[in-house]
Amino acid sequence: MTTTQTTPPATQNGQTAPPPSMRLRELVFGAACAAALRAAARLKVADALGDGPLAVEDLAAAVKTEPKPLRRLLRALSCYGIFAERPDGTFTHTDMSRLLREDDPHSLRDIALWCTEPWTWDAWPRLDEAVRSGRNVVEDLYGKEFFPYLNEDAPESADVFNRAMTTSSVQSARDVAQFLDLSGATSVADIGGGQGHVVASLLEKYPSLHGTLLDLPRVVANADPRLRPGGALADRMRLVPGDCRAAVPVQADVYVIKNILEWDDDSTTRTLRNVIEAGGPGSRVVVIENLVDDTPSMRFSTAMDLLLLLNVGGAKHTTASMAGRLTEAGLVIDDVSPVNPYLHAFDCTVPG
Repeated sequence: MTTTQTTPPATQNGQTAPPPSMRLRELVFGAACAAALRAAARLKVADALGDGPLAVEDLAAAVKTEPKPLRRLLRALSCYGIFAERPDGTFTHTDMSRLLREDDPHSLRDIALWCTEPWTWDAWPRLDEAVRSGRNVVEDLYGKEFFPYLNEDAPESADVFNRAMTTSSVQSARDVAQFLDLSGATSVADIGGGQGHVVASLLEKYPSLHGTLLDLPRVVANADPRLRPGGALADRMRLVPGDCRAAVPVQADVYVIKNILEWDDDSTTRTLRNVIEAGGPGSRVVVIENLVDDTPSMRFSTAMDLLLLLNVGGAKHTTASMAGRLTEAGLVIDDVSPVNPYLHAFDCTVPG
C-alpha cells in the first residue's frame, strides 16, 4: 500500500496562505486596494481616528460619510493590515494606518495620493502598449509630455506631486545625512536636488560645511526656507538655477546626485560628464538611487519602475545598469551600500 505525500500548506503571518488560484484573484483586484487607500486618505479617516477604538458611526460622523459603506471600506483595508477591526465592531489604528495621518512624522498620505492620482488610472491599463513600444503612454493620452501636462492641465495633481516629492525628500534626506560621512570635506553640491532637503540636512550635520543647490530656476526659487536668504543655513549656502543636463557651474569637494538619473541614457550621460568636468580629478561623486534588484523593497521599486515607463519613458536601475552608466561616464566606483530599505549609494571618485 502506498501513501500520497503532500506538501504542508504555506503560512502567511501565522495563518495558512491562500492557494495560488486565490492569491492570483487577490492580485488582479489590486486596484481595489489602491482605490481604498486613496479613499481613506482623501476622507482623512486616519486623522479622525484617535488613539483609542472608535465606532464606525462616530467615525462616519467625523469624516462626513455614511456608516455602512465606511465600514466596508475599513474592513477591506483591514485585510491588508491598514486599520484593525475589534470583536465589538470598533476600529483602531495599526502601524500602517497611522502613516496615513497628516501629523505623523513619517506620514505617507501625500505619497499614497500621488501614486493613485487620476492620470494613473488612465495610464496603467495601457502598460502593455508601453512594454511593446518601450515609450511612455502619456503623450498619446494627453497630447503632451508628462510634466507639461501636469502643470498646465492638472494643477491639483501637480500640487499633490510637489507635496509627495517634498515628503519623500524630507524623509530620505535624514537617512542620507546619517549615512554619508563628509567629515573630510569642506563643500558639497546637491545636483538636481529639488528644494535642497539633502544638502540642508548635511549642513546641519556638519557646521563647517558649505553647500550648493543646483536645479531648475522655478525649483530653486522654492528651496527649503533654511537655505534661502534669511534662513538658518543661508550664510553657508549658494543657490544656483540651471539644468544639470546642460552644465554644472559648481565646484565642490563632494557632489550628491539623488534620484534623478532615471531619464534617457543621453541625459544621464550628459549630467554625469558635466559633474565630472566641474569637479575635476579627485572629487567625490555620490549617486543615490532606488534599485530594482538586491533590495528588500522590490515590490515598491519595480512598481515605480513601471510607473516611470508609463509617464516619462524612464526606468529605475539595477545595480549593474547603474554601475555601467557611472563607469562609462568615467567615474571609479569605490563602494555600493544601502542607505535605507529603498535607496542605495554609489560612492565614486573622478580619476586623476
